Amino acid sequence: MTTSTAPHPGGARGANAPREGTILVRDLGHRFGDKTALEDGLELRVEAGGVVGLLGPNGSGKSTLMRLLVGLVPLERGAISVDGVQLEKDGLEVRRRVTYAPGELHLYGELTGEEHLRVLLRARPAAALRRARETAEELGLPLKRRVRGYSHGMKRQLVFAAAMAPSVRVRILDEISEGLDPAKRSQILDHIEHDAASGTTILLSSHHLGEVDRACQRIVFLSAGRIIADETAEAVRARAARVLKLRFPESADGEAVAAALQGADVETLSRENGVFRLVLEDEDPRPFLGRLAAAEGLPAPLSIEHGRLSLRELYRSLYGVEGT
Repeated sequence: MTTSTAPHPGGARGANAPREGTILVRDLGHRFGDKTALEDGLELRVEAGGVVGLLGPNGSGKSTLMRLLVGLVPLERGAISVDGVQLEKDGLEVRRRVTYAPGELHLYGELTGEEHLRVLLRARPAAALRRARETAEELGLPLKRRVRGYSHGMKRQLVFAAAMAPSVRVRILDEISEGLDPAKRSQILDHIEHDAASGTTILLSSHHLGEVDRACQRIVFLSAGRIIADETAEAVRARAARVLKLRFPESADGEAVAAALQGADVETLSRENGVFRLVLEDEDPRPFLGRLAAAEGLPAPLSIEHGRLSLRELYRSLYGVEGT
């Protein structure tokens, strides 16, 4: 049974009132048996228009949150409104107003790509099917072929074409570019950016930091069912710019190198697999590198990498948690 322990989203007043195109989550929590998927008290507000990235390792709660938003997982605690409509019962009223692309794909192998688009868009206006065909053909999908002959990436693109076709104010896209090569991923992002520029609100989950860095204006980080950071993409880039990675010769004395690297200009220092990772106090690494060059008895580093982080490194270096 659905219960609510938070204020009714539709009853909020003033600046907190849900509007068309917004996503509003209050005091959310969810468990699957004894397993906590989302910690109690989760709060999130996504304003109308633009792209918000939802980042997190496997098991962080991204997909559970997205399924809750469209009523595919029963609401146990809290309150949700999407596009100004409160989520109630099975979520049908919300799903009429949004499109959702799931992270897990379950397609019918005997149906063609064209037949799948018809099934996925059967409750939408005819114009949506035409747009889905156009997007699928632009992506190079063989719509007359049975889906059992599609690669995983082709199936992902087929679902994307369907999700982008209806004229709605909110799209929820879960790992939509997973398994795609860089060229196809870029095409997908082109469509997302164009759609957002027209005023659509897009919540995009991903494992690719570069993907959300390109498309998103805001990034929400999840870990173990909690939001651990909610920042603009610009702020994340600035924080990543403070990270410096140095690799020294294997013959170098690790303790001596670590001692030489320490200083007032270094916020944190760690070492893994022969690579020293530093978070600098400043985004400009030149003062630190000047000090490093002047250090006596310190061998020259074999490599220096600045401002480039994997998602796992970002979680560890900037937020102090493990991620994959």
